[in-house]
Amino acid sequence: MTPEAARALLRALFDAAVAAADPMRVVPAALPPRPAGRVLVVGAGKASARMAEAVEAAWGPCEGLVITRDGYARPCAVEIVEASHPVPDARGEAATARMLALLEGCGAGDFVLALVSGGASALLVAPAEGVSLAEKQAVTSALLASGAPIGQMNLVRKHLSRVKGGQLAAAAHPARMLALLISDVPGDDPGEIGSGPTVGEASGPAEAAAILTRWGIVPPAAVAARLAAASGVVAPGDPRLAGVETRIVAAPAQSLEAAAAVARAAGCTVESLGDALEGEARAVAGAHARLARARQAALAPGAAPHLILSGGELTVTRQGGGVGGPNAEYALALALALEGAPGVFALAGDTDGVDGAAEVAGALVGPDTLARAGARGVDAAAALAANDSHGFFGALGDGLVTGPTLTNVNDFRAILVLPQG
Repeated sequence: MTPEAARALLRALFDAAVAAADPMRVVPAALPPRPAGRVLVVGAGKASARMAEAVEAAWGPCEGLVITRDGYARPCAVEIVEASHPVPDARGEAATARMLALLEGCGAGDFVLALVSGGASALLVAPAEGVSLAEKQAVTSALLASGAPIGQMNLVRKHLSRVKGGQLAAAAHPARMLALLISDVPGDDPGEIGSGPTVGEASGPAEAAAILTRWGIVPPAAVAARLAAASGVVAPGDPRLAGVETRIVAAPAQSLEAAAAVARAAGCTVESLGDALEGEARAVAGAHARLARARQAALAPGAAPHLILSGGELTVTRQGGGVGGPNAEYALALALALEGAPGVFALAGDTDGVDGAAEVAGALVGPDTLARAGARGVDAAAALAANDSHGFFGALGDGLVTGPTLTNVNDFRAILVLPQG
């Protein structure tokens, strides 16, 4: 297999993973017939506008409000509002207030369809009483830089919110609600997807405060005071959630299997490490480099290429001032650990098209990555130390740039190992 063919195959695998989670493909099968009476569509997340588009393709024009990331809007009768991600902004706060007002006007005969995907944690913005948007932004930024796993980040977000942890669904009571979710979290826990706006939450604010302490984050005084008080999250079993049904319509495992099917059709053997990997991006990359070398050493000349697939959500503890994200940092650390090993190619990308806060999904790596960088005067080790993985791959033209994918099923990683000799 030529280097060009290897890179093309990796990109085809990524595209298959994204296509498997396209809301236009997965949402219609989860929809009941359109209910009689008033139907209200609400939602938030990077995939939510595309989900609303899929709903209207099946049900016709609908009333409602959906909040999505900048650049991810779709043409709908439902109002689509764009706002900031991953740090919330005033647009998201204003739209969330309007959404809550819509829901609070619902009656027992109304039906609410809630569309939730990854990104809703930042896009649904209703700071808890006594906490300002600026203070919420400060805590979010600190968590993003800390290396905290997504589940812990979202737990903190719930206890600093008037909309997460089941509170969105409670606002719609006594209306019936169907929540359709696209999962971007390891384990597909509905309570973690978008910080669970339609799902009850059993934790208390003291657990959120402990997470901030664990990651060395000193919160603003108002945030500390809020976490020392009672939280507004809705407990599981609360009667206001009795009329809520939740369905996950797309998840990382489906996308990994779609990519695996393409790889098998191309003649590869496939090894999946699972869809729920977590950890520091550079540490996971080192382990995967060792695995790739071991698999290559076991391949006989002429054997089928071996593909190593994985999903999940890696983290980056920011120590430098560069521009990067967990997927590109993983790719850069992998290239350094492989040290130009012949016949090993890789792709790491976020299925939403955004790695960190940059408009880049991730990056591709080949045996020539370090040599090409050296020829351009680009220091890979220095870039990793500065968390400047997007800068590194941008200089090589090896960034994975997709534009908005309109879905979000978390990170996608593929390592293609070719036999040698």
